[in-house]
Amino acid sequence: MAYLKQCIGIDISKDSFTACLCKREDSEGFSFSKVASFTNEKTGFNQLLRWVKSESESSVELVYLMEATGVYYESLAHHLYKLKKTVHVALPNTTKHYFASLNIKTKTDAIDAKWLSQFGVERDHKLWIPPSPILIELRNLTRYYVQLQEQRTALGNIKHSKDCSHGVQKFILQSNKNLILQLDKQILKCKQEIERLITTDETLHSTVKKLLTIKGVGLLTIATILAETGCFERFQNIKQVVSFAGYDVVQRESGTSVKGKTRISKKGNRYIRNALYFPAMVACRYNPIMKETYIRINQKKASKMIGQVAIQRKLLALIFTLWKNESIFEPAYKKVVPVKTETTQDSLTS
Repeated sequence: MAYLKQCIGIDISKDSFTACLCKREDSEGFSFSKVASFTNEKTGFNQLLRWVKSESESSVELVYLMEATGVYYESLAHHLYKLKKTVHVALPNTTKHYFASLNIKTKTDAIDAKWLSQFGVERDHKLWIPPSPILIELRNLTRYYVQLQEQRTALGNIKHSKDCSHGVQKFILQSNKNLILQLDKQILKCKQEIERLITTDETLHSTVKKLLTIKGVGLLTIATILAETGCFERFQNIKQVVSFAGYDVVQRESGTSVKGKTRISKKGNRYIRNALYFPAMVACRYNPIMKETYIRINQKKASKMIGQVAIQRKLLALIFTLWKNESIFEPAYKKVVPVKTETTQDSLTS
């Protein structure tokens, strides 16, 4: 029997992953292998390759497709890429819509692996290329910065509760104070390391300076978004970026009886949403264009948060557009202004 294409669909989690091979026949039919499970470590990766060799046709094109599930897919994707395998990493929203089109109602690891393998042979996907080392470093730093800030907030809450309590020992109060001071130092060092890292790459440095022309958006916000999206390399349009960040709108309506509230899915990258929260608050006050949008959206709305989230989404779209067009933002003309690509060694904070 002649086959046109083969795909290994992989559903991956923290400790293990399941794989299924789908072969596309010249008669437009599909045949599937049995689902196999492996540990999410180097030993499991090698076992996967031996299993694939025994199940697949050596003369037919073979690709690997997995879903961008947090960070759990990264080690396997890098391992396969180093071995010059064809790797595709699908965004969660694309796989969700594909599964819905097949009317798949049951969700297990084995079933997900099976339909991911069919997704790989039935549709064309963009080749996955790992982010550059500097973007990986930048993502590690920006995520660590957020984690330090979260610990600082938790300790601040503990301090408040202890200060308001009766008879708390001096040791506890002083210990909590020392921990907060240490975290403040590490947060400052982490921020300085982010700034230093960006200045080591002329192209990245130039891009960041252009994006800093958006009023209300700071260095850490831009660094986080570029790091989390890999400088938007996997994204073809703003809808994909919005969905990746969890800003896609979810509606729940049916006939005249079901009138659910419209909301964002939040099924996306939390670091991007976290980075845009405070910049959106600033933009709502001091950016005339964003402020006008914020006021218009919040008219007759029960919660002002609706407009605030809309501004977060608008800022993300603006950052993507500026990056794609290699442009700066000119508020006087309410549009992006293309500029020549250039590099600079000026300070990021100048």
